[in-house]
Amino acid sequence: MPSDEIVISARNLAKSYRLFGHPGDRVKQFLSLGLRQYHRAFTALKDVSFDIRRGETIGIIGRNGSGKSTLLQLVCGILKPSSGSIAVNGRVSALLELGAGFNPEFTGRENAYFQGAIMGLSQAEMAARFDAIAAFADIGEFIDQPVRTYSSGMFVRLAFAVASHVDPDIMVVDEALAVGDAAFQQKCFDRIYDMQSRGMTMLVVSHNPYQIERLCTRVAVMDRGRLSPLAPAKEALSLYHELVHGELAPDARAEPAQREGTHALRFEAVAVEGARDPADGAFRTNAALRIVADIVAEQAVDNVRFRFELCSAGDLVTMISTIGLTEQMKFHGRHRIAFSMPRCQLTTGWYHINAVAVGRNVRLDVWPRAVEFNVLLKDEPARNLSGDCGIYVCQGDWEVT
Repeated sequence: MPSDEIVISARNLAKSYRLFGHPGDRVKQFLSLGLRQYHRAFTALKDVSFDIRRGETIGIIGRNGSGKSTLLQLVCGILKPSSGSIAVNGRVSALLELGAGFNPEFTGRENAYFQGAIMGLSQAEMAARFDAIAAFADIGEFIDQPVRTYSSGMFVRLAFAVASHVDPDIMVVDEALAVGDAAFQQKCFDRIYDMQSRGMTMLVVSHNPYQIERLCTRVAVMDRGRLSPLAPAKEALSLYHELVHGELAPDARAEPAQREGTHALRFEAVAVEGARDPADGAFRTNAALRIVADIVAEQAVDNVRFRFELCSAGDLVTMISTIGLTEQMKFHGRHRIAFSMPRCQLTTGWYHINAVAVGRNVRLDVWPRAVEFNVLLKDEPARNLSGDCGIYVCQGDWEVT
C-alpha cells in the first residue's frame, strides 16, 4: 500500500505522567535535584502501534480510564508522547470532551470563527460556512451569546456543527454525541455518513458498542493503556464484552444485596442450556437454546408473572414474559419454569438475563444479571444473511423477481 494512503501511523507509542500526592511535592521534587522521588509514575499508554488508512472510520472502545482520551489527544497534537512516535498526514478537526477548545467568554459565533482560524480557514471562508454551521447547531439567538450560558446540549450542538463544517481531512470524535438528544444524535449520524461517503477519515471513541458497530469499519479495544490490533467491529466488540464480563467477579454478580423484592417467591437458580462449543464455551447462533429457572415459594403465592429480560451491554434486546400463562397457578415449594428457543437468533456477543417475578402489585424477586452467556455466529447462511451485525439474525426468505 502506498505510504500516502496511511493518514495516521503510531509506533510503540507510550505516555507517562508524574503523579504527586501533594501540590508542594512538585517544589520538593525540583529542589531535590533528582536525589529523592516525591512522585509516582503512571503510564497511561503502553507500546501502542497502529495504521489508519485514508477514508476509514476507526473505532476505539474501552472502559473509563483505559487510555482512550490520552490516545486521541496524542493524535490531535495536544499531548506529546513520552516515547514512540505518531505521524498524522492531514488537518485534524477534533470533538473531544465537552468544552475543549471553546472560550467560555466568546459568543458561539466568535468561537466558530476562532476554530476555523485554527484550522487554517480565512474569515471569508468561515463566513461562507457560517450559515450552514448555525443551521446545523440550531441554537437560535444563543449563537450570539457567550458559550458559558449554554447548556451541555447546546454546547455539543455547536461543537459538532463547527467540527464537521471546517473541511478537515481527519475527524476525531470522543464521546461527544452521548450528550445530545436522540433527534440531534440522528442528525449527527446523517452528517457522519455524508462525510464518510466523501472519503473522510474518522476516529471515533464511544462507550456504546452499537454506535461503534454502526459507524466503524475496524475497531480496537483499549485496556489498561494497551490497544488490541484493529479488527472487524463485531470481533473487537466481542473482545470488549469479554473484558467487561471478566471484571465482574462471580460473587459480585450474584450478591443477594443487589436483588429486590419480598422474596416470598424467589429464584434459586437461572441457567442457559444448549450445546456449547468446548473450544470457546459459547453457544451458537441458530442452535437450540433454553432458559431455565428454579424457583422456591415459602408460602402459597398466586397471580404471579415471570419475565426474562435478555440484555446486551446494558441494553434490552427483548423481554420474554409469562403473561396469560401463570396468573391462575399457585406456587408453593419448588417449581421450574423454562423458555425454549428452537433457533437462537442472537449474533456474536455477550448477553445477560435479568430474572423478574412479580405478584399482585408487588415485586417478589428481581435478580439482575442472573446469568451471563456468550454467543458466536458460525453458521455460514446466517452470517451471509446478517453479516453478523446488530443483535439478532432476522430469519426469513428473500423473493427476487
